[in-house]
Amino acid sequence: MNDDVSKRRLGRGLAALIGEMDQPVPVEAERTVSADRMIPIEFVSRNPRNPRRFFDDTELHDLASSIRQHGIVQPIVVRTMERDRYEIIAGERRWRAAQLAGLIEIPVIIRDVDDKTALEIAIVENVQRADLNPLEEALGYEQLIAEYGYTQNDLGEIIGKSRSHVANSLRLLKLPDPVRDLLAAGSLSAGHARALVSTPDPASLARTIVAKGMSVRDAEKLAQNNIKAQSEPQQTASRRDQKDSDTLALERTLSDALGLEVSINHKTSGGQIKISYKSLEQLEEVCRLLERR
Repeated sequence: MNDDVSKRRLGRGLAALIGEMDQPVPVEAERTVSADRMIPIEFVSRNPRNPRRFFDDTELHDLASSIRQHGIVQPIVVRTMERDRYEIIAGERRWRAAQLAGLIEIPVIIRDVDDKTALEIAIVENVQRADLNPLEEALGYEQLIAEYGYTQNDLGEIIGKSRSHVANSLRLLKLPDPVRDLLAAGSLSAGHARALVSTPDPASLARTIVAKGMSVRDAEKLAQNNIKAQSEPQQTASRRDQKDSDTLALERTLSDALGLEVSINHKTSGGQIKISYKSLEQLEEVCRLLERR
């Protein structure tokens, strides 16, 4: 079986697994999934490779309150690391809230998967639930590409997004750290950030967008105007460097007379004449012509 077919099948399998284990529906309507067992919460640790880094404290405390009242309806998916030690594949937010709620034991579903599959499931699960901020999502894609050789098409099939969505996400990684920080904090949306990727000074523009509360469309106009303003001085300088018709005509006349390429750089206070030769014989001929003058 070739790699493309394997990856497509893996994508469908991951999507099905996540659909079974972690549906983003309200507590009162949530479908209960049977846990493999209850285990002490201290036996479970987070996955250090989980692409999600930010967890809102207010949302965690709200979830903890719900857990105190209803318990954990959806089990946390883990894998065995060593005897009586487990690592989270999906459900770190519920695990954190369960700690805040003071739970001693938590329900888990145990899956026997390797590092690669655990990372894929973590990324897919978070993307499908819209739990990642745009920067975390882009870093997750980059990690799969760098470590496991996925193409953008591969990721699109596995995650259920278009290739252009993946490509646009990865473009955000070209931004400098100050803009990334605003993106991770939610001060900038992905649409705002994408508008800044090609600008000369994205950090300054990002601060302006946040300070003025600009829409994505306004941010795009600001970015376009900035790019245009930066290019105009270069275009003006280029126009100044262009030679007038008289200078070009004189270059042609001298080139015809010498049989060599002649360049004239004329300025207000003087200038230079450059004669290009390709052999010593051509150089000697130029010298003879100058000596006869």
